[in-house]
Amino acid sequence: MKLTKLMTGLAAGAMMLSLAACGKKTAANDDTVKIGILQLIDQSALNAARKGFTEELAAQGYKGDKVKIDYVNAQGDQANLKSMSEQLKRDGNDLNLAIATPAAQALQKEDSETPMLFTAVTDAKAAGLTTNLKAPDKNVTGVTDAVDVKAQIDFTHKLFPQAKKIGLLYNAAEENSVVQIQQAKAEIKKLGLTAVVKTAATTNDVQQAAEALAGQAEIIYIPTDNVAAAAMPTIGKVSEAKKVPVINADATMIKPAGVATTGINYEDLGRQTAKLAIKILKGEKVKDLAVEAPAKTSLVTNAKRMKLFNLTQAQVEEAAK
Repeated sequence: MKLTKLMTGLAAGAMMLSLAACGKKTAANDDTVKIGILQLIDQSALNAARKGFTEELAAQGYKGDKVKIDYVNAQGDQANLKSMSEQLKRDGNDLNLAIATPAAQALQKEDSETPMLFTAVTDAKAAGLTTNLKAPDKNVTGVTDAVDVKAQIDFTHKLFPQAKKIGLLYNAAEENSVVQIQQAKAEIKKLGLTAVVKTAATTNDVQQAAEALAGQAEIIYIPTDNVAAAAMPTIGKVSEAKKVPVINADATMIKPAGVATTGINYEDLGRQTAKLAIKILKGEKVKDLAVEAPAKTSLVTNAKRMKLFNLTQAQVEEAAK
């Protein structure tokens, strides 16, 4: 009888130890950082931002068994954004990254506890991600992709001074795009020119909107808009067929459609965001890390389209000054 009780006690003790072990990370797992990434849609600029982010992490030693990346892509679907945000919250990551404004808004709504970074967001305050860019107050910080829209419209005007009408194409449901279009319209009016505006809610709407603009404007300006970016090859085909030049805010989008831009490189943006991530992983508080603007912009050109619209490299460089 005593032996039976002893064996029962030992078995119970072993079970308790086993359960405790299951609830506790091993030494190896203690060294593994878990990072969730929620991306709005599969398009080259956002892909480049994610690539820069993960490459910079790896360069700083967060690679192999040192990091576990939990990557999900909503493919532009609002229901996916919600469910994937809930999933990342359940996963208990050390840090989450949202790529693009709708992704950041969805993730913030579902999870206010996990430290969160954003990238490829134009206006963090307008998006409701923080009320204070210098001292973030909602456990969210990051790097914006805000470009100098005024400077880009001026650049466009210098390249094509004869143009009187500038077309603007964007998705009216994207807060970041709305902000940029408002700035563009103000500068176009200031220059004494006319803005022609068309919206595209999905990539399926882009061709019709681009063709309409090509028939009504002499140039098309594309802000850092996710729907337009995902359909940039379509815009490029319309530009070439209708002989209407395109100026992009996003340097990543020049190859499929644009003539030139003084814009940002999204891989660089991702790397810049990764440096903030590393600070958080090393113990710094989100509230102490100010929202950052892009560290640099650069002149990017498309030789093929410059030739199509009779522009030289010297002319483009002069307009960018």
